[in-house]
Amino acid sequence: MQVLNFPSYSFRIKSNEKGLAIFDVIRKKFVVLQPEEWVRQHAIHYLMETKGYPKIRLNVEKQLQVNKLNKRYDIVVFNSQGGVDILVECKAPDIAINQEVFDQIARYNYQLKANFLMVTNGLSHYYCKTNYQNEKYSFLKDIPDFRR
Repeated sequence: MQVLNFPSYSFRIKSNEKGLAIFDVIRKKFVVLQPEEWVRQHAIHYLMETKGYPKIRLNVEKQLQVNKLNKRYDIVVFNSQGGVDILVECKAPDIAINQEVFDQIARYNYQLKANFLMVTNGLSHYYCKTNYQNEKYSFLKDIPDFRR
C-alpha cells in the first residue's frame, strides 16, 4: 500500500479470498484493505497512538441519517459526556480534498455537532474547530491532544 503522511504504525494484515485484509482494532475484525481503509486505519492509530485518545472513545463506520438518506461516517471520537468531540472524514489518497469533501463532512456534522473536524486523504490533512454561535470553522494546525 501507499506510504501516507502519518507516523509509522504497526498493522495486522492478512491475505484472504477477497485479497488483503487489515485488522481494525475498533471494530475488532479484519476488513478488506482498500485505499480508503488504509487511510482510515492510519487515522485511527493517529488518534489513539499519537494524540492519546482512548480506544473506547472511538467509533468507526456507523450509519447516520442526513436529509432522510442513510450515510456512514468514517470515525467519531466521543467526549466524556457522550457527545461527538471529533468527526473524521477519510478519503483514498487519489481523491483530492476539495469543497465537495468539506461540504460532505459539514452535512454529517449538522447531525453530529462535533467540536472538531478532521479531513484526510492520508497525504493532506485538514483540521477545524467548530464555532456554532458564529456558524464558522477555524482551521487548526492539528487536532488537539486528548489531555487538553
